[in-house]
Amino acid sequence: MTAAAGAALEALTPEDLLGRPEVLADVRDAARYLRGATVLITGAGGSIGSELCRQVARLEPHRLILLGHGEGSLFTIAGEIATLLPGNRIRTVLADVADATRIRSVFAAERPTIVFHAAAHKHVTMCEENVCEAVRNNVLGTRVLAIAAAAASVAKFVMVSTDKAVNPSNVMGATKRLAETICQAAGANCATEFVAVRFGNVLGSRGSVVPIFAEQILRGGPVTITDRRMKRYFMTIPEAVSLILAAGTSARGGSVCVLDMGEPIAIQAIAERLCRALGREPHTDIRIVETGLRPGEKLYEELLTAEEGVAASTVDRVFVAPQRRLDFGSFETAMMRLFATARRDDAAGVVEIIASLVPSFTPGAHWRPAAQLAIA
Repeated sequence: MTAAAGAALEALTPEDLLGRPEVLADVRDAARYLRGATVLITGAGGSIGSELCRQVARLEPHRLILLGHGEGSLFTIAGEIATLLPGNRIRTVLADVADATRIRSVFAAERPTIVFHAAAHKHVTMCEENVCEAVRNNVLGTRVLAIAAAAASVAKFVMVSTDKAVNPSNVMGATKRLAETICQAAGANCATEFVAVRFGNVLGSRGSVVPIFAEQILRGGPVTITDRRMKRYFMTIPEAVSLILAAGTSARGGSVCVLDMGEPIAIQAIAERLCRALGREPHTDIRIVETGLRPGEKLYEELLTAEEGVAASTVDRVFVAPQRRLDFGSFETAMMRLFATARRDDAAGVVEIIASLVPSFTPGAHWRPAAQLAIA
């Protein structure tokens, strides 16, 4: 994001884009389980991870371990958090979440009691083009962390998931659905409380539409949207993180928590609001053009499968989605086959195995064999 776009966005309020005020969850219950705890946050340099660091630091943990793979972003957030947690209470760890030996060593040395797992490859198009790496990071990485957390008797493990995990049409969403299932499996077999927290798009996160739109508007347009009918659930980064912390109080046996994100908003409406907020009139000063859906994209996202339904939790705006029964033995066998296929860099084979593990996954036409495409 350019400096000009960043400055323009800092001047805006959430209401400028969402059409509603920002609503932060009550984190007083979260403070009870975080105060005095040793908290490990993966993906600590990312958009969600760095805000998790900020909000957790304000709730008086004993220590905060910032784990990430990018030294620049990790260095930046560590410097910021040092002002909130004085003394020797911060540890920065450069590590790959899929490196089991390194992760075991980190857990043995740091002995975290709470884990927030925000590290993931999140971009739909990038994951479609790098399937095996998406599996290694999102699926294997979650499994490595879950095993390490259980072995270290971590009290709570909270994984950041996505609405794209519901009836996924792309590899990214399918890998996050598998990560949710890993948490379900882990939570059924140990004392650690596992929970996956599922929500939609986050305004201002890296790669989100808002900074992209802002740069296009400041250049004089056009603003490019994939389809004027496309809608997404949106919330701000602080909103999402406050709800993640609150959802941690609902962690039970591998449950999936679904955040109430209100009504979905049309991507075109976001573009039009941003134009006006930056002093331009959409469709007059700035053209808005459609480019068409990219591989793996859907017009609408969902927060629940048809089978899940929801039950109210004790936390406002957080619901618990009951999960289907799981054959743990078969799931583990399939996981080993998936990882072996990913190590061979066999993208088509990986997609085929994912489809067998996630029945609701509908791979894009670009993954279908040529014979099937001819028949269709």
